[in-house]
Amino acid sequence: MEPMPDSRPPTSQSLRLRLHEIIFEADTPAGKLFDLLLIFSILLSVIVVMLDSVAALQIEYGQYFYTLEWFFTLLFTVEYLLRLFCIGRPLKYAGSFYGVVDLLSILPTYLSIFLPSGKYLLVIRILRLLRVFRVLKLVQYVGEANTLWRALRSSRRKVAVFLLSVLLMMVIFGSVMYIVEGPENGFTSIPRSIYWAIVTMTTVGYGDISPQTDLGQALASLVMIIGYGIIAIPTGIVTAELTATRQISTQNCPHCSAEGHTPAAKFCNKCGAELNPEG
Repeated sequence: MEPMPDSRPPTSQSLRLRLHEIIFEADTPAGKLFDLLLIFSILLSVIVVMLDSVAALQIEYGQYFYTLEWFFTLLFTVEYLLRLFCIGRPLKYAGSFYGVVDLLSILPTYLSIFLPSGKYLLVIRILRLLRVFRVLKLVQYVGEANTLWRALRSSRRKVAVFLLSVLLMMVIFGSVMYIVEGPENGFTSIPRSIYWAIVTMTTVGYGDISPQTDLGQALASLVMIIGYGIIAIPTGIVTAELTATRQISTQNCPHCSAEGHTPAAKFCNKCGAELNPEG
């Protein structure tokens, strides 16, 4: 005899896994559709907030804007709660970058109940468009973003030492310029002279302070040349860390929401949970 088909309702665990696949993954048709609808909703909500800040439009269509703002806020609130529900470690996700952005995208509307101008902070929802890199399985962009982030983390000590060295140079040049030019030429203090050194070395050149003596102008020329030279150093440090790259997928851990897994990975590289429990 053939076994009877299982007519039992789906368990809570299978429901969470299904929701996780739709909400967090970009590899399935349902996940792609969800991300596209989410991005479309985010764009519309941001446009509504911007239009509401135009006085003439606010007077005529203010009530419609108010209704739409609450509609999108409630929609994103439900989405945020579903994300917490289907993830294995909701507190970890809530404290992640995307989790904080998701929360901040809905708080301003509730804040506007007590502080009306707070609703304009809703433009922070535009940050949620960073999820566009997961839409349509844009693996190359996700991979490049994660690779760049790893390179920045790996080179942070070298960059920190470099920035400290530049800061010391600016203090020295600023102090010397204060001695050479003096208050009569606009260098009224060492901090103000350091400000001039920063503006000059970064090649910004506001022109509000400028050396007047020959020695001061020679020193300024040296600072400018050094400024052009130091621009390329951080780039070289980070580029050196980018040489070791690896391909990654859009697979998102259903337990801790960690990303950055290789296409062949079976378990999360952060918490060790199985990446595809039903697969």
